[in-house]
Amino acid sequence: MHISEMSDTLQMALTLSALGLLLVEEERKKRTRKIRRKRTKWVKPWIRQRQAQGAFANLCQELELAETLDFKNFARLFPVQFHMLKELISPIIQRRNTNYRDCISVGERLMITLRFLATGESFKSLSYQFRMGMSTIQQFIPETCAAIYQVLKEKYLKCPDTVEEWQQVATGFQAQWNFPNCLGALDGKHINIRPPPGTGSTFYNYKHTFSIVLMALVDSNYRFLYVDVGCNGRISDGGVFGGCSLQDALEKRISNTPAPAPLPESDQLAPYCIVADEAFPLKEYLMKPYPNRRLSAEQRIFNYRLSRARRVVENAFGILANRFRVFLTTMNIQSTGKVEDIVLACCALHNFLRTECGEVYMEGIDQEGLDHDTVPGRWRQDPGLQQAALPHKTNSTTHAKQLRNKLCQYFNSDIGAVPFQWGKI
Repeated sequence: MHISEMSDTLQMALTLSALGLLLVEEERKKRTRKIRRKRTKWVKPWIRQRQAQGAFANLCQELELAETLDFKNFARLFPVQFHMLKELISPIIQRRNTNYRDCISVGERLMITLRFLATGESFKSLSYQFRMGMSTIQQFIPETCAAIYQVLKEKYLKCPDTVEEWQQVATGFQAQWNFPNCLGALDGKHINIRPPPGTGSTFYNYKHTFSIVLMALVDSNYRFLYVDVGCNGRISDGGVFGGCSLQDALEKRISNTPAPAPLPESDQLAPYCIVADEAFPLKEYLMKPYPNRRLSAEQRIFNYRLSRARRVVENAFGILANRFRVFLTTMNIQSTGKVEDIVLACCALHNFLRTECGEVYMEGIDQEGLDHDTVPGRWRQDPGLQQAALPHKTNSTTHAKQLRNKLCQYFNSDIGAVPFQWGKI
């Protein structure tokens, strides 16, 4: 082939290649224009009917005006508490209207968030119920939860930080549960989540589900005093407690807990402590039951008395999950930070409603009959939150064992015993 013929062939190939590229680009532009032409409406027609037919503008308003108890069942709080909470969070989540559309009101954001917490419904289900875009709901629910926690934490979810506040907690445990020098009941539960991307088996727990752990300290009136959430589900209760700020403060004596004080009607000094189950390490400030092996009658009495005080944390978790049933589902949110916002908001709401609604909110907890037998609460009929796993070992110091034995002797003495305890072992 002559050089001139090769040049002509190359030129033709380049021309065809350039023509092909032009045709491809032109086709891409046509498809783009076609897609853009199809989007003639920013909002779907059924969503545009939100104010006329959505649940907030219709059902919720009807319940508020005519069926207060049904409103409470729907939102988990009475209208008075709903409006109180709406006023508190408005400065944080209030948005402005634009030239294109009106913003979603604070009341509507709050109601959808409360309904999500109350039921654990999917974002798609809430989308159809309230006639709102699913992605919009998915975005503002964690934001609203963060605002709820922000406005409630100082008044309703504040850990004691003075000697006097800790002593008030101890007074409640002695008066209601006959356990002296007690600063709270401690426990941890698993919260099932979708595993965050790229975390592998980090959040894979012993129940073969993905979870984070909620660690909580509860007072004698079922209020959360301290909450730690976010540790991955592979870690046990004791391990979670070992990594939280409360344990660090107790170890370093910077939590302003009271100095050892005499046990009631005794001159015997005993340190203030927290009660917990066998998953936790026995320490001077953390009492747990004797291991369930060949127990003496005296040790069974101690375990009964400790269990009676520790039951408040079981009831608090049970009521929390019964009222906010999102805990009984797998939270379909991959961001652990957003899950933490949801959990903290629920704990703050629990304390808020325990304070503002009193016994109405706490209906269904365990009760003690006249003979001090436990009558199980209605919340026990629901699936329970998963208990965090036991650690491989919980070494106890000699001093901690001595303190437990001292309490055991006191509970079996004439001045420390309660009349009904002998029939409970």
